Amino acid sequence: MEVKKKQILFVAQYPEKVSPGQRFRFELYKPLLESNGFSITTHSFLQQRGYHIIHKQGFFLSKVWEVLKGYSRRILLLFTIHRYDFIFLQREAAPLGPPIFEWLYSRVFKKKLIYDFDDAIWMEHISEHNSMARGFKNVNKVKKICSWAYRVSCGNQYLCNYARKYATQVQYNPTCVDTDNRHNILANHDVDKVTIGWTGSFSTLKYFEQILPVLRRLQQQYDFNVKIICNQRPDFELSNLQYVEWTEQNEVAELATCNIGLMPLTKDEWSEGKCGFKLIQYLALEIPAVSTPVGVNALIVEDGVNGFLCNDDNEWYNAIEKLMQDAALRKSFGKAGRQKIIQQYSLQSNAANFLAFFN
Repeated sequence: MEVKKKQILFVAQYPEKVSPGQRFRFELYKPLLESNGFSITTHSFLQQRGYHIIHKQGFFLSKVWEVLKGYSRRILLLFTIHRYDFIFLQREAAPLGPPIFEWLYSRVFKKKLIYDFDDAIWMEHISEHNSMARGFKNVNKVKKICSWAYRVSCGNQYLCNYARKYATQVQYNPTCVDTDNRHNILANHDVDKVTIGWTGSFSTLKYFEQILPVLRRLQQQYDFNVKIICNQRPDFELSNLQYVEWTEQNEVAELATCNIGLMPLTKDEWSEGKCGFKLIQYLALEIPAVSTPVGVNALIVEDGVNGFLCNDDNEWYNAIEKLMQDAALRKSFGKAGRQKIIQQYSLQSNAANFLAFFN
């Protein structure tokens, strides 16, 4: 007799294969789950058109229409919710208003709700292109959803500590990469001209802009490239700037052409909630990292082992200069960094931990 497969519903904000938060927090594990006897369905709030315009300037009526369609899709989903054994909710079921869908999933339909987040989403943090939504956001719903959840999945211990105030079953679930099959291209450090890299969404370029004075100062003394891999072109001026439009197909190969990876951040509560994914990507490809020592960044980057931690412009300047001038140091840091990712932030190291959500 064939054993009936358990059904998992992933409730997500965006379509598949576009959002790093989704791709590396649950999409990465779909083959693993399927090989362990689970059947997977993903239901996104926004479809492709909505995703492509939601963080752009303007398009107000189109955004309203896409959000209304998202709510309609969520309502229709309720008619099939009985099919699923587990619901894995990434961040929120709907972007505005109270957690009605989450309450229905867990309290009315009695489903095992696994609630996942990788940012300090209980804090107000609105895109400047969607400031009108500020009055409709409900950040207080996070603690309610935590209290209703079967299990809570958090990307770092800072987030776990928040969730434990409201939930009894909280599980640390780091953001990971597949070091065997995808993040497996290693940086070449035997180059005549160093490339400094940064990757991320347009909304986080504001952090990169913090170190523009440092890079401009370095460019007065050294000849190097700066590569930005992003979903929109940056609007600042910088010599030898190479912009590469991010795609799922090119992200690893383009990043692997870099020799130093940067992750500047502000020192605040929102940054404490970040999960250091840029650093994880850099180190997986044997790219030494230079970072602000805030939150999990100070755990991923071991100062003087796989990168440098910097508190001010002079420290940033000295760290980048040192790595630019020393290929052997870049290689040493890179190898140490990749080993750390394999051991602590890889799909392979986290597989059993992720499967444990569904028992």
